Amino acid sequence: MSDYRGVPVVDHELGRRVAPTQPGSRMARRAAAATPPPPGDHPPRGHRSGKGGGGGQTKMRVLAWVSIGMTSVMVAGALTAYTAYRDAFGNINEKSVKEDILNPRPPDTGALNVLLVGSDTRAGEGNAKYGQQLARTADAGGKRTDTIILMHISPDRDKARLISFPRDSMVQIPRCKNEATKQEMAPRRDMINSAYNSGGIACTMTTIEQLTGIRVNHFVEVDFSGFKNIVDALGGIEICLKSGVNDKASKLVLPPGKSLLNGEKALGYVRLRHYGDGSDIQRIKRQQIFLSKVVAKATSSELLTDVGRLREFIAAAAGSVTMDPELANDTEQLIQIATSAREMTANGVQFTTVPWVPDPKDTNRVIWKEPDATELFTAIKTDTEEAKPTPTASASAKPKVTVKPEQVKVQVLNGTKTPGRAAEVADMLAKQGFNVVGVGNYEAPDGQSLAKTAVHYAKPTDMATAGADTLAGSVLPKPAAEQGKVAAIGAQAYAATAGVAATATTAKSTPVTQLVIGEDFDSVKVTKLPDSVQNSTITASEQKNVCT
Repeated sequence: MSDYRGVPVVDHELGRRVAPTQPGSRMARRAAAATPPPPGDHPPRGHRSGKGGGGGQTKMRVLAWVSIGMTSVMVAGALTAYTAYRDAFGNINEKSVKEDILNPRPPDTGALNVLLVGSDTRAGEGNAKYGQQLARTADAGGKRTDTIILMHISPDRDKARLISFPRDSMVQIPRCKNEATKQEMAPRRDMINSAYNSGGIACTMTTIEQLTGIRVNHFVEVDFSGFKNIVDALGGIEICLKSGVNDKASKLVLPPGKSLLNGEKALGYVRLRHYGDGSDIQRIKRQQIFLSKVVAKATSSELLTDVGRLREFIAAAAGSVTMDPELANDTEQLIQIATSAREMTANGVQFTTVPWVPDPKDTNRVIWKEPDATELFTAIKTDTEEAKPTPTASASAKPKVTVKPEQVKVQVLNGTKTPGRAAEVADMLAKQGFNVVGVGNYEAPDGQSLAKTAVHYAKPTDMATAGADTLAGSVLPKPAAEQGKVAAIGAQAYAATAGVAATATTAKSTPVTQLVIGEDFDSVKVTKLPDSVQNSTITASEQKNVCT
């Protein structure tokens, strides 16, 4: 059971399509959409389940940016007067997709994860005037999405992060049902937005779950007309441009500087392509900034205390979204989202684009930068605990000692039969600031793999028990902390792998805490995200006076 570093490396450079364009360009997206899908994987024509009649093809990509903010805030004012707005909730369109998800689903962690998806189809009343001629045909040239966002609200409902997945990401699409024929489609490598093209929201949900390991609790879709109604109900949204715009494609003419956009102009702004460097990544950032302004205005006391405006806003929002029935009919859940939206400070809302690099197989596409993307997803998966109130200490009680990760010396031992586990976990801990000093193996008395991960410390001193608590609190599932260290086999000094920064050396007197890896080990909680994630994240409170 030697502990070498020969851990398999996952190849994330998946599939490709060729188009002589820049990454994320309009031509690239249309060319990709024109590429014949796999057998039996043709875009559905006019299909929609649930209520809402013929509006099923009226969903649009950028509306996903606004949808959850609207869904949250439309019930915020109803927290004290729900009956006054009850009728508006009945206007929410519903669509059930649970029966169409074929793959095993990740566990629920207590957080709330909502998938926001929109399509650029122009079918449906009020939407056909947008886009190219192909988009105005009876079936709108097929169903596509180039906005996929996962909204994560922490278990405490006090923080939110919205993760945007670049539409041209090359990924592994799992087996899915064709939305129109209900026939199973084989797994394939393709652009991430192809999951929606053929398999609809169910395939998109299971694709995100399989790629990230994050449970998607609910979904939200929106339409063109609803987007405009929502912006108008808010009294418009102010944006700022570094240079003027005169773009026929998005039907938008704006001067440089600040402009207050009504619904029609806002739609042109979020669809704007011929601006800046023309990239999809830059457009995503403009949409993120726009949504931050929507969230700020929708949660303002100015709206929430104006009964007439609030009623108009709720009606516009409710009639503009499609949700799974579990969310649409769960008033308590909606109010919980609303409560978090109202109580969340602007600093608690962040917008992140999955870190990416050009696909070396096709520079018109992108792949996710690893291990950075996985660390972002792990941060979401490991955000599992609600804060517990601190017990009031008596005057005579001794204050509890707490220590930071960098104050904890750790020896990681592999108690499983999987080679490389100790070094792998040691790197995870080092990235989160722990002072890892050694690795090795542990042999259970019965010679079998250890079933449960455990933390061991030598003497019951304040520093030893505090260090054990800090370490145990950073591991999932949380292991028990036990007094008495175990014998290490093949112990050696820890040497960080490339890309893992060395941690500061702690005092020589600091006791060493052992982490013995068992078969149940899942992950180390990620609280320190890599620079690429930080650089692709914006905070809502910082966008008030930003010009794009």
